[in-house]
Amino acid sequence: MRQPDNETVGRIFDTLSSRYDSQIAWWERRVLGMPRQWAIPRAEGRVLEIAVGTGLNLPLYGPEVTSVLGIDLSDKMLDLARARIDNEQLTRTTVRRGDAQALDLPDNSIDTVVSTLTFCTIPDPLRASREAFRVLVPGGRFVLAEHGPATNRVGAALMRMVEPITVRFGADHLTRDPVPYLEGAGFAVDEVHRVGAGGVGFRVIAHKPADVPAG
Repeated sequence: MRQPDNETVGRIFDTLSSRYDSQIAWWERRVLGMPRQWAIPRAEGRVLEIAVGTGLNLPLYGPEVTSVLGIDLSDKMLDLARARIDNEQLTRTTVRRGDAQALDLPDNSIDTVVSTLTFCTIPDPLRASREAFRVLVPGGRFVLAEHGPATNRVGAALMRMVEPITVRFGADHLTRDPVPYLEGAGFAVDEVHRVGAGGVGFRVIAHKPADVPAG
């Protein structure tokens, strides 16, 4: 199965941008168990949100968050996120074009990395995990809400059957389990919960061990 590159992912989401919010809302309510409402209250301090998209998460951040930087590959999705920031006067928030696999941020500069429904589209989620690990302070948290393979064999098999189509047209890997990528990057995984229809929703909290040397 051919993997979409960054250019392809950006182009796909440029095309989807005008209808993304309405389409994803249905899946979140009916299938994934409202992942944003779970994830965002668990962020604090200086937040990096990878693949921020249209900025659906941005109004949900609470007072324990001091700043939010959102990055994305899609210029049209970012345009919608900027409009949301302006309309809701989200003064702590900035969004810009960026690649989760090659972050232009210093080591040990972020307190929380947030990823909601993004590992399914990132071309190389292990690289993205390693970059998140690099920019987090020791003890910093990775909060991830994602979809992945169903917990029953039949459901997982059906997802694998249609996955080549969803990858080609939506850059959407249906059966990626995000946890091994985080572990492979050095994260300590604290919580993994399966939720939603068929257990396809993942809720994961991990942290960068505090004994990792700075710099």
